[in-house]
Amino acid sequence: MTSACYVIAEAGLNHNGDLEIAKRLIAVASEAGADCVKFQKRHVATLAVSEILDAKDDRFPSLGTTYRELRERHEFSLGQFQELKILTEEAGMDFLCTPFDRESVDFLEELAVGAYKVASHSNTNLPLLRHIASLGKPTFMSAGACTLEELDDAVDVFKSTGTYLTVLHCVSSYPTPAEEENLSSIGMLRERYEVPVGYSGHEIGYVPTLAAVALGAVAVERHFTLDKTTVGFDHRISLEPEELGSMVRDIRTVEASLGSSHKEVSERELITRNKYKVSMVTSRPVPEGTVITEEMVTYRNPGTGIHPRDAATVLGKRAAVDIAEDTLIETSMVRG
Repeated sequence: MTSACYVIAEAGLNHNGDLEIAKRLIAVASEAGADCVKFQKRHVATLAVSEILDAKDDRFPSLGTTYRELRERHEFSLGQFQELKILTEEAGMDFLCTPFDRESVDFLEELAVGAYKVASHSNTNLPLLRHIASLGKPTFMSAGACTLEELDDAVDVFKSTGTYLTVLHCVSSYPTPAEEENLSSIGMLRERYEVPVGYSGHEIGYVPTLAAVALGAVAVERHFTLDKTTVGFDHRISLEPEELGSMVRDIRTVEASLGSSHKEVSERELITRNKYKVSMVTSRPVPEGTVITEEMVTYRNPGTGIHPRDAATVLGKRAAVDIAEDTLIETSMVRG
């Protein structure tokens, strides 16, 4: 990862199980300038108890009538994922996928992924975290919907194996209202765990994402879709192609504007400084040999002369020449 904020374009489930839509999402992410495209993988049979899996679910009838059907509709085969991974990498982006169970981790190992993402859903699933951490691959982990004590346990799993971990501040509310974003947690998490901290957002729009970058988020993750009116799980809280591109551009602008903690006058500022700062000017005629006092000077534009902080270099000294009223004083006009 470079020093620039790492942008994860979360395709997630927004392909609705259609491989061609998934491919189009990869193209959109590439055009937007994202660093990474992320999908999700579940072993549906072990995702939940049968009572939940087989319960009627009428949220998206065109995609399935039970929770099991809805989830199975969104799963790709190994061959399909291989195709998506190759397409992503050919586009110059990293391929990332979130496993929700041990079987999915093993599936992704067959895919030879280079890193993992742990969803907020799984940050209390210590057996799953241990399995991922044992692989030693860089991991992003969202910190939503858990207590600090639970997050302590999760972070410790990765630290105990020396696995490179990036914690993503996250609020598991869909969509997340601004007053619940709690972006100040970014600094707290960075200090508490001494690991890189980023942001996984679910807001409408992307203003909080830009604020997170300004607060030092090293990575951001945002859902995106071809059309947010599409039927399905996450389309409504996702960014459309134009929004994703605008967000990436605005992130780069925020990064450029952060600069460094070193304070100095820039070359461009120097033009303004010389024009509008004030310098020492005579407020009355000062004959040669006269001791210059505060009553004899004032301060006016431009800023190319003697600055107020350097007044002592003139006050109390004698004029070396006759100085007319309203004259920008120069050191050569003063003796001693």
